[in-house]
Amino acid sequence: MIFQPLLRLGPVRRFTRNLLCPVDLLGRPLLVKYTRDPDEAREEVRGHARMARYYRVPALHAHLRVPGGHLIAYERLPGATDQGLLLDLLNADEPSGDLHTYMDQLTATYREVILTTAWPADPAHVVRKLYWDRAAPGGRLDTYYAGKDFLIADGLIDIPVSRLDTYTLNINGRRHHLDWAATLRRLRAHFATAEPVWAALTQGDPTDVNLAHPLAWFDYDTAGMNSIPGEFANFLWYASALGGWLVPTYNPTAFADHPATFAHVPDNTPELRRADVDHTTSTIHIDYAPRLSAPRRAAVSTYWTQLVQPIRDRLWPGEDLANLLRPYLAMRILGVYNLADLAPEDRLVLLARLALAMSPAFDPATYFCPLESPCPAP
Repeated sequence: MIFQPLLRLGPVRRFTRNLLCPVDLLGRPLLVKYTRDPDEAREEVRGHARMARYYRVPALHAHLRVPGGHLIAYERLPGATDQGLLLDLLNADEPSGDLHTYMDQLTATYREVILTTAWPADPAHVVRKLYWDRAAPGGRLDTYYAGKDFLIADGLIDIPVSRLDTYTLNINGRRHHLDWAATLRRLRAHFATAEPVWAALTQGDPTDVNLAHPLAWFDYDTAGMNSIPGEFANFLWYASALGGWLVPTYNPTAFADHPATFAHVPDNTPELRRADVDHTTSTIHIDYAPRLSAPRRAAVSTYWTQLVQPIRDRLWPGEDLANLLRPYLAMRILGVYNLADLAPEDRLVLLARLALAMSPAFDPATYFCPLESPCPAP
């Protein structure tokens, strides 16, 4: 007879402020999440209930208050090293048939649910954590940047970011302008208005580690009525910048169970080719080559053509997507990582990306490189 232990604990993993641990209890596979924040725990449980009405989610088995925090126990879906997430389909040299099928299913589900649940909502009634709260007084914009200054890129462009408005930015041969203080004011003002926003029931943080393969959704503290442009900006920025480049670079422990991620970081890391200042013309020259692996490019392309464009045609016919996406994209660039904490090369590329997003010429269709062909060389 083989003795099966009543309780078996797997390795504990940290994701932002939360801990996750696979547990086998009486032969039942569970995924246990620990969080210290009681409000976040409540939102997680409520969000799961909202999601379960429209999306495939693991069963919620228990929610327990414990000393110092809360434990939430979910059904543990099948998975293994480099298996079980959208991330694993993206960690490949070429897009697979499984990835194309997955993205078709993902976008079809989102189209149906978004169009079923969409309505113009008062901003007070949408999930505010990722955008409104971060732009509000005392939020991340203030915590990261209020009353602070830092160099554009130490050792490369030794000019304070507060003086960006006094320079022309020549980015890959095109002239741009970025006023740092005005950009922060603009974002704070945008997310302080009471103007209704189109919202729909979504998970709110659709990263490639929050989407399971086969298709299911994890992580529910931002689930509910989310801004639709915010949902789009979140997926597009994560798939094209955060997931393949910045997060594995600055939070590598999150990928301990998916080590194939690291082999593909070079495929998704922009190449900085020039960074210098012409003081006679007050011009900062930044040349960089954007990089995006073929699987990530395929995922972004499918998401754009099969979800963003059809939803735009139904909800905002004829409206410029650039104006809808710009404030949310800028908040993802500024409100996830504190730019001052990043390596100078990464900070410089992100400031260039911010300048492009804030430009009147911003074109999201090329910005996220949704086409299957390589991004055009600078």
